[in-house]
Amino acid sequence: MSTGRMRSALTGAVCVLALSLAPVLAAPPTASPNAAADLNLTRKVEAAAPIPLPSLAPLARAVLPAVVNISVELNEQASLPGGIGSSLPFGPGGTPFDQFLRKFFQGLPPTTLPGEKIMALGSGFVIDPSGYIVTNNHVVANAERVTVIFQDGSRRRARVIGRDPRTDLALLKVHTGKPLPYVTWGNSDDIHVGDWVVAIGNPFGLGGTVTAGIVSALGRNIGEAPYDRFIQIDAPINRGNSGGPSFNLKGQVIGINTAIYSPSGGSVGIGFAIPSNTARYVIDQLKAHGHITWGWLGVAVQNVTPTIAKSLGLSRPEGALIASVTADSPAAKAGLKPGDVIVKANGHDIRNVQDLPPIVAKSRVGSQLPLEIIRNGKKRTLTATVGAMPSNLEASAETAPGAPASALGLQLAPLTKKLRSELQVPKDVTGVVVTHVASDSPAMTLGVQPGDVIVSIDQKPATSPQQAAAQLRQAAKRGNVLLLLNRHGTNEFVGLSVHNGMAGSSGG
Repeated sequence: MSTGRMRSALTGAVCVLALSLAPVLAAPPTASPNAAADLNLTRKVEAAAPIPLPSLAPLARAVLPAVVNISVELNEQASLPGGIGSSLPFGPGGTPFDQFLRKFFQGLPPTTLPGEKIMALGSGFVIDPSGYIVTNNHVVANAERVTVIFQDGSRRRARVIGRDPRTDLALLKVHTGKPLPYVTWGNSDDIHVGDWVVAIGNPFGLGGTVTAGIVSALGRNIGEAPYDRFIQIDAPINRGNSGGPSFNLKGQVIGINTAIYSPSGGSVGIGFAIPSNTARYVIDQLKAHGHITWGWLGVAVQNVTPTIAKSLGLSRPEGALIASVTADSPAAKAGLKPGDVIVKANGHDIRNVQDLPPIVAKSRVGSQLPLEIIRNGKKRTLTATVGAMPSNLEASAETAPGAPASALGLQLAPLTKKLRSELQVPKDVTGVVVTHVASDSPAMTLGVQPGDVIVSIDQKPATSPQQAAAQLRQAAKRGNVLLLLNRHGTNEFVGLSVHNGMAGSSGG
């Protein structure tokens, strides 16, 4: 890039903050004569004490020495476009943002010839004076050599202590012979939408760069993994910021910059950071053991939709609905069943499906996990002994006997060994196979497809085509049908409302 073009790019990136901050809830509002019924939000804002935003220069000066650039020499298998892309935590088509997030992960796309070394750049930060450094897993996943570059220009070879692909975190270690400046963790549970945030990293290989913005949203799920929920920030972060820290105004790390949503590959004000509480839990285990062991329950869960809630007799659509239970898992041993709705885990309310996995994953292996569930309209409490997440899950199952049958526009057949093989139905799935769906049927509206396996109907196992057809006809008379379908190895509850032959559907 020419000097003129570089100057233009840098000039365009400068943003002057000339606003004062007046947080709505910075101070208790002055009571109005009719405070109990006062719905005038503008008056509440006016009553809040204005707090001018101070210069961020002291904060930046204090924390910059602990923020580092990471230069990675990649192996040949990581060559673009396949290599780094293949190491993305999302997987092929794992998120609707994938094509935009990919550009962020790739850092500076290199131009290489066969046999040449491939370089990539990222960011990180020192969390211990002895030389422990945090970054993203995808920054170092395919590395042959990792070099840490400090703010004073000095370089140190780094060793990868441990990596966790599930949370996209990694821990490095450098030896310097002297204590290093470091930063401390903040409490990500204490941040709120609208709080100021400062991001520091190595965008486009330019070195330590400071940007500022606010927390735009909390608990974002962008398809990376079930173990954390991202902080969304609008502080500009770009390619090369991977692994860099986001700070609160106290200079504490409250997030690790991991992804951006960007059609152009540059910042459009939508960035995602791993919450510090999640990162600290992972990094502590990597530091102590070199790996992390996640708690495991052995259930597949989904959200409760209004139609499903009605089918289950629930007063409102909330909780995590169990779609399947792994054989011999902690959940199975605790007595959990498909169709149970988990509404509380270890004392924490489960309002939707995203609330459960982090609680289970962070539970100590061997600990007791009390679960409040709703089964057949009644609440009960079960206790599961948390297991260690296995690398592979294997199970066996039986096939369903019977002859073809039909109901609600569905033609059903037994799940024979031949059909199981042709449709690639997992061994642990039982039920009846949908072979045809009438175009004008309620099932077509529901979205049922040929090849789907009906596992249960209104939480009763589908054991044969005739029995399943009878269950469907009986359920249709009540107006609501709850099906547990298995499609391509994944269980999912769907609720069907039937009225005079017409149907309305809702998936989980």
